[in-house]
Amino acid sequence: MSDSISKILETGLKRIVIAGCGFAGLKVAMKLSRHDFQIIVLDKNNYHQFQPLLYQVATSGLEPSSISFPLRKIFHKWSHIHFRIADVKTIDPGKNVLYTSIGSLKYDYLVLASGTGTNFYGMKDIEKNAIAMKSTSEALYIRNVILQNYECAMCMDDPEEVKARMNIVIVGGGPTGVELAGALAEMKKFVLPKDYPELDFSFMHIYLMESSQRLLNVMREKSSAIALRYLKKLGVDVVLNAMVGSYDGYEVTLKNGNTYRSRTLLWAAGVKANPVQGLAADCYGPSGRMIVDEFNKVPGYSNIFVIGDLALMRTAEYPNGHPQVAQVAIQQARLLVSNLVNASKGKEFHRFRYKDKGTLATVGRNLAVADFPHFSLYGFPAWFTWTFIHLMSIVGIKNRLFIFIDWLWNYITYDQSLRLIIKQGKSE
Repeated sequence: MSDSISKILETGLKRIVIAGCGFAGLKVAMKLSRHDFQIIVLDKNNYHQFQPLLYQVATSGLEPSSISFPLRKIFHKWSHIHFRIADVKTIDPGKNVLYTSIGSLKYDYLVLASGTGTNFYGMKDIEKNAIAMKSTSEALYIRNVILQNYECAMCMDDPEEVKARMNIVIVGGGPTGVELAGALAEMKKFVLPKDYPELDFSFMHIYLMESSQRLLNVMREKSSAIALRYLKKLGVDVVLNAMVGSYDGYEVTLKNGNTYRSRTLLWAAGVKANPVQGLAADCYGPSGRMIVDEFNKVPGYSNIFVIGDLALMRTAEYPNGHPQVAQVAIQQARLLVSNLVNASKGKEFHRFRYKDKGTLATVGRNLAVADFPHFSLYGFPAWFTWTFIHLMSIVGIKNRLFIFIDWLWNYITYDQSLRLIIKQGKSE
């Protein structure tokens, strides 16, 4: 089996190519490492990032290295796992070839797990001027922009421009938007007035805008209402039924005509899939998701599988596909590994059935909501549960230790110590 990506030679083992190394792709690679396959992992980054905690990097609570783990370090003890940094371009299913930015690659089985990107819903001015938060680099950029805006506000005489620099607008009332709003509200209360004592923080407003009638639509109505109450307690201005129409970098305009001045618009309003082209047109569904059957197999292709946020599996319980959350991705990955091993032994595949283990969202110190299949938690019990589950989900004992120390320090001192403006530099 030859291809144009150098130093990956034929070994006689079945070759499984995994495109994307988020929650789904990484789980497949780790579980398959125990079996006799040649595994090739492709990703645009050389690290796995823990996306649920990106907002803490953006708000100076964690270092980016704490929620990122080098993929080569994960795979270095297995000689049959190969990793390459690459962007996936297209598939030739007739030849079993995947084309990438670094060359072509033959496969016996192809696993697509490239996840999602930010969905701006075709609004070009928002795409140009707003800031998304889907990667570590974007989270760092948000941190830089927020802190730099306050540095600029310190040197300005125009009160309206000062307010625009201090105000922050967050669009999207899902878990990401709620958690980001809560973290920024705590910065306003405990941190920023100490860093910038010359500024009047009564001018600062944190706006959280949601297009529907309530926050956290994926959770129960009571949890949504409690999260709203927590945010208001922290001083967040929550605007419901707010459809954003435009943003020019200075002013946010809603479709009802209301306007809000801010130099910072953080976009957490939606995602769209990153599909791989080359398959039949009927393999692609809404928002770019790729249609799969109950085995996560693309219909019409016996050796191409799609898992995680990219997969659209319609069932009686989930007619519009499963929620695009980490638990779905992890459970699909585990079952796919089992099915690939079964295929190598001539056994039958098992169908995927999602087991909802619950949804959590933290709002602030000792404030969180958690929905489980048969009960819900609020306040400190939910916050402690959220903290424990996220800490245990981090890759690497060292990373867990660093995050625990940062969280403990922040909890005791009411302070985030990572307020660094790191600018991109160029050597002379």
